[in-house]
Amino acid sequence: MAGRIPDQFIDELLARVDIVDVIGERIQLKRAGANHQALCPFHTEKTPSFTVSPTKQFYHCFGCGAHGTAIRFLMEYDRMDFREAVAALAQMAGLEIPEQARDAPTESHEPLYRVLARATELYRGWLRRHPERERAVEYLRRRGVSGEVAARYGLGFAPPGWDNLLRELGDRDALVRAGMVVEKEGGRAYDRFRDRIMFPIRDRRGRVIGFGGRVLGEGEPKYLNSPETPVFHKGQGLYGLYELLEVDRRPADIIVVEGYMDVVALAQFGVSRAVATLGTATGTRQVERLFRVTSDLVFCFDGDEAGRQAAWRALEASLPALRDGRQVRFLFLPEGEDPDSLVRSRGREGFEALLAEAEPLSDWLFQRLTEEVDLASMDGRARLVDRAVPLLRRLPPDVYRHMMVERLAGLARLDADYLESVIEGTETMARPTRKAEQVDDRAVRRTPVRLAVALLLQRPALGAAVEDTGGMADADVPGVGLLLQLLEITRSDPHITTSALLERFRDSEHETALWWLATWDHLVPESGLEREFLDAIGRIQALRNEKRLQYLNERLQRGELTRDEWQEWVALKRG
Repeated sequence: MAGRIPDQFIDELLARVDIVDVIGERIQLKRAGANHQALCPFHTEKTPSFTVSPTKQFYHCFGCGAHGTAIRFLMEYDRMDFREAVAALAQMAGLEIPEQARDAPTESHEPLYRVLARATELYRGWLRRHPERERAVEYLRRRGVSGEVAARYGLGFAPPGWDNLLRELGDRDALVRAGMVVEKEGGRAYDRFRDRIMFPIRDRRGRVIGFGGRVLGEGEPKYLNSPETPVFHKGQGLYGLYELLEVDRRPADIIVVEGYMDVVALAQFGVSRAVATLGTATGTRQVERLFRVTSDLVFCFDGDEAGRQAAWRALEASLPALRDGRQVRFLFLPEGEDPDSLVRSRGREGFEALLAEAEPLSDWLFQRLTEEVDLASMDGRARLVDRAVPLLRRLPPDVYRHMMVERLAGLARLDADYLESVIEGTETMARPTRKAEQVDDRAVRRTPVRLAVALLLQRPALGAAVEDTGGMADADVPGVGLLLQLLEITRSDPHITTSALLERFRDSEHETALWWLATWDHLVPESGLEREFLDAIGRIQALRNEKRLQYLNERLQRGELTRDEWQEWVALKRG
């Protein structure tokens, strides 16, 4: 089994390669001041909003939000996995991947890809030639699926019987590891998929990684998915995304539906931009993955309570990925309808008309939150705020979140700036500002933690200037934990680059916020970075001390101070 590629190697790799060269080999870049610009390769646009920074060694699209290092660009543009991208860059830079991490998972997993590809061909062949194929053919014919669409999605047929696949392929160990054969105690083994229409699930490179099987007849479960395997992870995959990108690499929007057959049926009617989750709730990683392809997602769910609960989970998963230029909408179908039946009854134009009326996330969020709340009463409005604040906290801190806060403030009859401070957890820090400053704060709230992180991302060497974090770990301030992680990395490695620092947080819960701050115009001149950075650190420490002193004062009034706390109280009073 391959070992993990060390962070130090990734740091050195990103310091050695020039992202301008990597991207410039694939798309046309034009110099624009200190940066380079291009039409974004990840969404359709007429005016360049895709920027590549040679100093920070990352790219960012201000239109669709695509961002990343040279590694991420190869993963998204060339459809490589992480190790393949690292290996390609290492070859370019003349570096060798450390021996303990050299055997890439793609090599050790190659037998699984091979057996899954052979299974796909068998299922497709059985759909054309097996003696018992008629029920499968009739099912697809009844659903209006043409041979062309069936071929595009690689549809197949798993015939009845316990060991069709096992007998044909014979590689029991690989079949078990790939989730295609089930082993029981006593050495018994049998095919997982039997008497089902088969839907192969592909990764970004078109390799089959698993299957969904729709039962023929009344058996249960109606849909059966491959289990978790070394190459198949249900919570990350999306059915139909590979096929969608083969038709249109930059779709204007993507429709997220619940079933495999919905994806196929929509494609049959010319709506080839649908994907389906793999039997699990939509996750933030899936939403982020889709937003790298488009700026508009439409979740299409049944209109019943189960569909609305699924939609709410999708809404919660979408919040951390939402920022300027991105939108999420919801289409709830009439009772008894699904995308398959709807597109067959109304045709493509009728379905597209419904999509155009899909409800924006903001509208549906506040409609759902206010359903059982009496906005005419103070208690009802307080309950609304209590429900909404945890959700709005999940939004990246930009103009979209500010607009959501203003909408909540209007419903709750509260001041928007105060509500923003509640969400930030800094309501005790409210201070008068000039009107011009208030306008700026509404667009981007300038907190000490946010400024410190942004400056540290711009110049990672600043971390070495912080000699003592001064009890910041105890500060009850949003974001301070992330700041301390960044300080720990930059103090231990003062030469780390911005791109390498960001790469450390790839696919983490902090990724979106860090990329937003890395591209934030904080208006601090280069000559004043260190002074502003240390001032921000000082303000965070002062806030921690202020809250700590308040806590100790309360204990003092109750006569509960310990000796150590007394000494700490004296030191804090002296400042």
